[in-house]
Amino acid sequence: MTSTLTDIHAAFLDRARRVLAADPRIHTLLAGGSFVHGGLDAFSDLDLIVLVEEEAYAEVMDGRTGIAARLGDLLSAFTGEHVGEPRLLICLYGSPLLHVDLKFVTSSDLDRRIERPAILWSRDEAAVAGRLARARIAWPDQDADWFEARAWVWLHYAASKLGRGELFEAIGMLAFFREQVLGPMLHRRAGRPQRGVRRIEALGRDGAGALAATMAGADAASVRKAILASVDLYLDLRADDPPAAAVRSMPGALRDFIGDEALADAPMTRGTT
Repeated sequence: MTSTLTDIHAAFLDRARRVLAADPRIHTLLAGGSFVHGGLDAFSDLDLIVLVEEEAYAEVMDGRTGIAARLGDLLSAFTGEHVGEPRLLICLYGSPLLHVDLKFVTSSDLDRRIERPAILWSRDEAAVAGRLARARIAWPDQDADWFEARAWVWLHYAASKLGRGELFEAIGMLAFFREQVLGPMLHRRAGRPQRGVRRIEALGRDGAGALAATMAGADAASVRKAILASVDLYLDLRADDPPAAAVRSMPGALRDFIGDEALADAPMTRGTT
């Protein structure tokens, strides 16, 4: 499935093809993300994969920001260590503003993919297409035991920060919990790849408002209510595919820790750990 390109995306890709084709170290340009899944619109990023000749890979990696600068009016760029992907260069172009992810790989990296990318340009399209056809394509979905092992630790963390009065830390953990646990499990319920909270609204995954109830305002009572809503939604979603062994004492121990009202009026304090 491919998307209809906006003028901004089309203009960038046209330039990228021309610039990269002129660099003998570059073999192929691929596109993933919304380009292949559908739903690409004026607000979409471009997720591009730059296939580099093996012998030139180190050189290209050293100079990749310069390569990115030749593709358009590069405003800012940084590498993706924070998401565990040092091969990734995250770029902002303008104007108009456009977010582009450039992942620099070699041919061996095509053998295992989380999605099947589209070939935008290649020096040997048939060979690349054949390799992609043989590749193992698997989205990194998590299983029930992965969720169960983490859910109660993360929810307790949010509750402990509430108890200390660190409301914004607790709110941040609840957002993380939605991204890592509740969103993926809502997608799992719908039989779709576990893509965090991506397009939850557009896909109608929260029709009853259960996920919205896990969002907190900046006051202790609201945070407490959102944590309890997160517990309830997790238990509901867990029932779809129960873990092999539920964490002992949960959810009762966490509910006891929060208490009926004990944390709702927790004072603001300055924690040191």
